[in-house]
Amino acid sequence: MDELTGRLAAKVGIEGAVAEETIGIMLGFLRREGPSDKVQALIDEIPGAEAAISASESTAGLSKLMGGGLMAVGTRLMALGLGVNDIQSIARELFRFGRDKIGEDQMGAIVAATPGLNQFA
Repeated sequence: MDELTGRLAAKVGIEGAVAEETIGIMLGFLRREGPSDKVQALIDEIPGAEAAISASESTAGLSKLMGGGLMAVGTRLMALGLGVNDIQSIARELFRFGRDKIGEDQMGAIVAATPGLNQFA
């Protein structure tokens, strides 16, 4: 988790705690909406990812009432102070990191199978 958090903090210029919460939100979204076996392979390659997902889900609060999907994720990320450009940069960096960890084919399959992600790849 530290490696990915550091990459996001440096790339986007956000605090480490915000980067970690962002990772938890995004990985939780992938887990719910993406191909479960491939997403789990990615999660397994990121030490601390399960804890980040759990923490982000426990703080979801009222956002759960908004439903799921990419729009709800965007709303949660914007509530952390991230703008659209920040979110796009974070998503692209997360996908680069994923390709490094599980390979181009597996990460490509996650992006292709998850609604709305093609715009960020």
